[in-house]
This record gives sequence, C-alpha cells and structure tokens, in this order.
Amino acid sequence: MNGVEVLRIVDAIHRDKSIDPEIVFEGIEQAILSAVRKYYGEEEEIEVTIDREGGEVHATLNGEEIPPDDLGRIAAQTAKQVMIQKIREAERDALFEEYEQLRSHLVNGTITRLDHGIATVNLGKVEALLPRSEQIPGESHRVGERVRCTVIDVRKQGSRVKIILSRAHPDLVRRLFEVEIPEVSERIIEVRSLARESGYRSKVAVSCYDNSIDAVGACVGVRGSRIKNIVDELAGERIDIVRWNDSLQVLIPNALQPAEVEDVILCPMLGRVIVLVRDDQLSLAIGKKGQNVRLASKLVGWDIEVMTREELDEQLDRSVAAFSQVPHVSEELAEALVSQGFFSFEDLSVIEPDQLLELSGLTQEQCDEIVEAADRESEREEQEADQRRSLEQAARRAEREATELAAQAGITPAELEAMEQQAAGQADDVAEAEEQAALSSSDGETVGVDSSESEGEPGEVTGSPSASSEVATADPGAETSEEDSLEAESTEEESPV
Repeated sequence: MNGVEVLRIVDAIHRDKSIDPEIVFEGIEQAILSAVRKYYGEEEEIEVTIDREGGEVHATLNGEEIPPDDLGRIAAQTAKQVMIQKIREAERDALFEEYEQLRSHLVNGTITRLDHGIATVNLGKVEALLPRSEQIPGESHRVGERVRCTVIDVRKQGSRVKIILSRAHPDLVRRLFEVEIPEVSERIIEVRSLARESGYRSKVAVSCYDNSIDAVGACVGVRGSRIKNIVDELAGERIDIVRWNDSLQVLIPNALQPAEVEDVILCPMLGRVIVLVRDDQLSLAIGKKGQNVRLASKLVGWDIEVMTREELDEQLDRSVAAFSQVPHVSEELAEALVSQGFFSFEDLSVIEPDQLLELSGLTQEQCDEIVEAADRESEREEQEADQRRSLEQAARRAEREATELAAQAGITPAELEAMEQQAAGQADDVAEAEEQAALSSSDGETVGVDSSESEGEPGEVTGSPSASSEVATADPGAETSEEDSLEAESTEEESPV
C-alpha cells in the first residue's frame, strides 16, 4: 500500500461519503495498527502513522522501523475489514451529526414504502421513518408522494442512523410559518408561542418588533393567501393566529377568541387562571370537547378554568364550607385559601406548608396537619372517582355485550330498548311492592311495641283506646261476673215462655 494509493482512498471516501479526511486517516491508522498487533502480539510496543502530505505509512516495533514489505503484507492480509468497519462507523457518525443538527427543522422527502401505516421516507442520503402516530389524523399517503416533515429523533442503531419524522408535532407549524411568511423567517415577526392538536386546530401567538406592521394581518396575507398554503399542507387543519401580549390579562382573552371574556382572575400560587364569561359565551369559550380552552391553556402556559360568575360564587361557597371542616382551618382562613384559587382538597394538598404559614399565622405543626388532612381527603376523592369510572366502564361494557347478544339473536336496537324499558318498569313495580310490604310489616311491629311499652302498673288506665283491655287485665273479677251474666241471658232465650 503506497502513499499515492492511500491518498486516493482518503480522497474518494471524503468525496463520496462527506467524511472529514482526518477521520479517514485515523481510521486507516487504527486498522493497520490492529493488524500489526495481531501479527506481532499485543504485548509489543507498536506505533503506526501516516504522512498526511505524501500518504506514506510508517510503523515501528519497539522503536525499530518495520520493513515496508512486511508491513504491506500484514496490512493487505488483515487491515481491509477493519478499514471497512471504521469507514462505516465514520459515515454513520457523519450522518448522525448532520441530522442531529436538523432536529425540529423541516425536511423534504419521498415516500418509498408503506408498511402497516408506517411510511419510509427517502431524504436523499438516508431513509427515515414516519410512524403512524406521528402522522396527521385522517391523512393518507401513497408511495412516490412528496412530504414535508420535522425531524424529532435521531439515534445510532448499530452501523446505521435511525431518523424519526413527524407531521403531527407543533414544530411543523412553526417551520411552515417560516417558509410561507417572509417576515417570520427574517425575524421581523416572531412566533412567541404555539399550541397544536394535529388534524384539528392550532393556536399561534405572534408579535412584531415593528409597530407599523400588523403581525396577525401579515401572517394571514392578502385574502388569506399565506395562511391558506399552511392550512393546505396540514390537510385542512384550522389555525388561529393570536396577537401576543406580555400581560396575561390581555393575552388570555385573545387566546380564547372568538369568545368574549368578562374578567380574568389570576391565581399565581397554583398557576391557574379563572376566566369569567356570560352564559351565552360559555360553550364558545370552552369549545368543542374543551378544545378551545385546552389549546389556550397550552398557549399561555397557565391552567385556565372558564365559568360564569354564578358558578364561581357557588364554587366559592362550597369550597369555604368544605375547608372549614378541616381541623385548624377557620372560616377566615378558608376564605383566604379560596381567594388564592384553592377550590378543592387536591389543590390544597399541593400547597407548601411555608405558603400556608404565611396565609394563616398558624404554627408549623398545625400547617403540616392541614396539608396531611388535605392529602387524605384528596386521596379519598380520587378513589371515589376511580370507583365511579370503573362502574361507568362496567355499565358501558355490559351495554355493548347486551347489544352484541341482541344482534346475534336478531333483535333490533329498537326492540332491545323496548325490552329494557319494560324490564325497568317491572323492576320498579317489584321495588314498590317490596317497599309497601316493608312499610306494612313495620307498622305492625310498631303497634306491638307501643302496646307492650304502654303497659303500666296493675289497675292503672294508660290510654282510652285500650282502656277496656287494660281494665280487664287489671281486675279479673269483673271479667268473671260479665261472663256469668252473658250465660244467664243465653239460658233465658233458650227456655220456652
């Protein structure tokens, strides 16, 4: 292996694989060193160097130069596979470094294969994976389709580099804004915050350093031309552009648009915001399945609770009453806690004893007891909630099983519903009959108890309804004379006149 040949190999690898020549030189040196050690023994002191200018290989054994002929024969026999391995590792490391720098950035590729919903995307130098979980819901792909994705993960896997792409990540929206809106790429307009539920809706908060430029209008474009390109790329996903403001009192109403907000109450100790709206704005502020308020919470970084003023007043009363039952918590302290946004025992369980100490003026031990009591109540409420969820799941499961059995028996859903209503009516009738029977039995037992309890001393009349029986029980002689008189009357009636 002469110097010219070494230089040619290094240059070819550098051009084809984009690997730094120094890395290639080091790889060849390590390969030859490994071959020489294997030939002469691991205990020997061996050094191998390559002249970076001429390409000549020099090796020493215990300080003495190894003849070039011996060195060439050894290198030719064993160094080839090691060099190939080193070159592959260098190529892998170069690809890893390149795509590691592209994390969260936009890349373009062509889908070359689809396997159980997982798309393989050719990025040019390497193939990447677009998992089903990272695709936009409802979106379908085909082989040969060009796609734009963001790189979310890069890792070494053996001699290869595994790259994971995403079209569901919020960074895709951010990068599309940079591509489609020049003011964003030029940093005139800044995307301050972003929240996304892929395939459904995104909220993007923007601000501008130039007061003469309308940040929202620039992002929308003339007749919505700019934002339309982004929406089309995201398969029709709705995008709300929000005007950023450093004040939460302004930003949160902007984030909840199109709903109109009456008041914003901040609870800094819990990172919570209570937003008050009118009754007719409540459903609009919450959004379909809570989507609007959920995205607004992600956008501003605070937990947002939307309610009407009447609901807030009721919540305050319930919370004060519940907290007042905890030992060492006075009504004044309960009101102070509620004013800070603590509405439930779960909220109270996360408070730091030092914070409670500042609010209450109690001792450290009393504050610890309050927090422990709140922990217990919170766990109890959570267990009850788990039980309710389990019962609901069991009920839904039973309903599904009943529907499946009915379908197998040829019973229509309408017939099944009628049968369920009939069974429910019969169950109500049985329950009502059992209740009436229980009431009747209870009345009889009550009368007997009253009679025994009302029994007094002999000769004492304890009540007019049972006076005759009480008198009879008290005076046996009177009962005998009465029977004699009845027998006498009967004898007179039977004898002929």
